[in-house]
Amino acid sequence: MHSSVQDSSRLRLLYDLGCAFAGRIDLDELIPLVMTKVREVLDAEGASVLLLDEARQELYFPYVVSERKEVADRLLGLRLPADRGIAGAALQTGRPIRVDDVHADPRFYPGIDRATGSTTRSSVAAPLAARQGTIGVLQVVNRHGGAFDDDDLAFLEALAGAVAVAIENAQLYARLKASEEGLRAQVGALRRDLVRREGFENIIGRSPAMMGVFSLMESAANSPIVVLIEGETGTGKELVARGVHGASTRAEGPFLAVNCAALPETLLESELFGHRRGAFTGAINDQRGLFEAAAGGTVLLDEIGEMPQAMQAKLLRVLQEGEVVPLGDTRPRRIDVRVISATNRDLRHEVEQRRFREDLYYRIAAFPIRLPLLLERRDDIPLLTDRFLAAAAERNRKRIDGFEPAAMERLVAYDWPGNVRELQNEVERGVALARDGDRFGVAHLSSKLIAPLRAATAARPANGAATPPAVVELRPARAAWEAQHVATVLQLHNGNVSRAARALGISRYMLQRKMRDYDLRGASS
Repeated sequence: MHSSVQDSSRLRLLYDLGCAFAGRIDLDELIPLVMTKVREVLDAEGASVLLLDEARQELYFPYVVSERKEVADRLLGLRLPADRGIAGAALQTGRPIRVDDVHADPRFYPGIDRATGSTTRSSVAAPLAARQGTIGVLQVVNRHGGAFDDDDLAFLEALAGAVAVAIENAQLYARLKASEEGLRAQVGALRRDLVRREGFENIIGRSPAMMGVFSLMESAANSPIVVLIEGETGTGKELVARGVHGASTRAEGPFLAVNCAALPETLLESELFGHRRGAFTGAINDQRGLFEAAAGGTVLLDEIGEMPQAMQAKLLRVLQEGEVVPLGDTRPRRIDVRVISATNRDLRHEVEQRRFREDLYYRIAAFPIRLPLLLERRDDIPLLTDRFLAAAAERNRKRIDGFEPAAMERLVAYDWPGNVRELQNEVERGVALARDGDRFGVAHLSSKLIAPLRAATAARPANGAATPPAVVELRPARAAWEAQHVATVLQLHNGNVSRAARALGISRYMLQRKMRDYDLRGASS
């Protein structure tokens, strides 16, 4: 018979273990602790959990504690048929078993003793009964000073119920986690395949320069590598960053951007790392920084070349350690975020001039993507202007019937120091000036696009006689531009005549006629 003190200690142990299981502690740490406590309470040589491998119909030992370490190590690598031994009998019957002399019991399986070099004298075993059936057995062997009794068996049976539920929950969670990760991998693969098929739909371009950018973006999306996007103002750095994020496995997470040039150092630090209440004047509440708020997603550090050097050192520590310390706090917080940086500066030159930290540069520039100037991709201007015209006309609630060839000629010829953003602003301005039903013509362009041609027309030689510039007659010039534009739109829509006709604002029949006139029949599918 057990004393009241022993009974109290066992009840306390059951309560403590139940609380521990409910606390969702890592089972690989918790179960060995449970087995150690059980062995101590039952004053036994060893205790183990045996789990059922249903596919092979075998029992194996994932968790073992023993007075002899070599025995525990050997058991961890052993298996036995699921219908053999005292443990197998408990598994098959679903009932707890106590055996005082195992060698006198026909169910005893001596193969385990032979494999471990141990001698089993007595045993108690209780099935691990879960919602989906019996998943294994809890077994304790060789009580010091005699055999186990019925109280020992009842205690083990009570404990087995809690252990079974904890193990089953952990197995279900592991399967769900694996399924989730598998689905994420599939979604990522499908998303990357979609990118390969359709390109980055929010970024317009079919020029060789942009096809190179798309290739780099696809490679960056397939990897967690740190990306640096380099390009002049207005080349679309944030669009590229969003495209990389959207095609990556982090696409379901947030995308947050901060302009490093727009905030003073203290506010930038608070914006990125967060702050505690009272950290500075006006900090009336705790606030998470972007690195924490973007958990599972991406943070874009735009214009990182403008970041103060003191902040560069703090950012370097964040990238190296993977954790942030909010302003006014002392405890670091782990972060799970991808960092993409963007700059319109030559950071290599900034490093040489000691205005940018060399160690930070090599940390953020592992995978650089350089965006071309608009003048380096003039072939994309008709595609860009068509998109901008449609969007601006919709916002202004006007019907604008495309571009006049002369206006498009000037748009393509201009060098665009402000790049795509400047081109978009030019189209927006022209649409605002145009009347409903107009075509976008030269009259809707700003003077900077018209002045060079006027200057050329006004030029005179030294004798004062006017020398008009060489020009192409309007009709063939217009036809040549229209043929090029139709071919470009067909290519944009992969040769689909119906979609191209809708984009051009003409009927399918009219587009087919133009394709015959301009010998573009090979461009359709």
